[in-house]
Amino acid sequence: MLAYLRTPLYLYPDGMRVVAGTARGLRLLAPEGRDVRPTTDRVREATFNALFSMGLIEGSVVCDLFGGTGAMGIEALSRGAAHAHIVDSSNRAIGAIEENLETTSLEAQATVHRRDAFAFLQALSPDTDIDLIIVDPPYKFDEWEELFDALPPATLVVESGSEVDPGDEWSIIRSRKYGGSVVMFLEPAVQEPEAASEDPPEHTSEDRG
Repeated sequence: MLAYLRTPLYLYPDGMRVVAGTARGLRLLAPEGRDVRPTTDRVREATFNALFSMGLIEGSVVCDLFGGTGAMGIEALSRGAAHAHIVDSSNRAIGAIEENLETTSLEAQATVHRRDAFAFLQALSPDTDIDLIIVDPPYKFDEWEELFDALPPATLVVESGSEVDPGDEWSIIRSRKYGGSVVMFLEPAVQEPEAASEDPPEHTSEDRG
């Protein structure tokens, strides 16, 4: 029996499924309660179609930072990601994530972390290679500045109720609104090199003849 299945799980009312790939069409469970806000199938499909067309999925290492149901990490694995780190601090969410990985037969390609997102990032080894980080916290989340400061260099997918300011260290490369959700793709900002000094050259006695 899976470690965290003592809490009730239910099939999401909208019939949440894996959209494409090896696990296409399989239904996913969500933990009971209102703390988890799964990304809709429509938004997930549009997001991953864009990521796939940009070559950012196949063979990549993905981190689903606010896992919830694990649907975003599972979608990435189903479409060809090499590995997924799925993070959540809730026992109920971990139960759903583990059950959904078993249902989709993708558990061998995933590492499930029962940790707060900030604790996970703080403990992340510099040797851990992550190509794509999916950031989909609850809409009430208000620690964006601290989160952007804590994230390692990678491509980011950020879903929120409105566009958020990532600060100077990140560049928005794509932003789309889907109903009540905004999905942004970001990359580490390219730092402009400091301009070279244009001080006039010093003259020596030899220059003066």
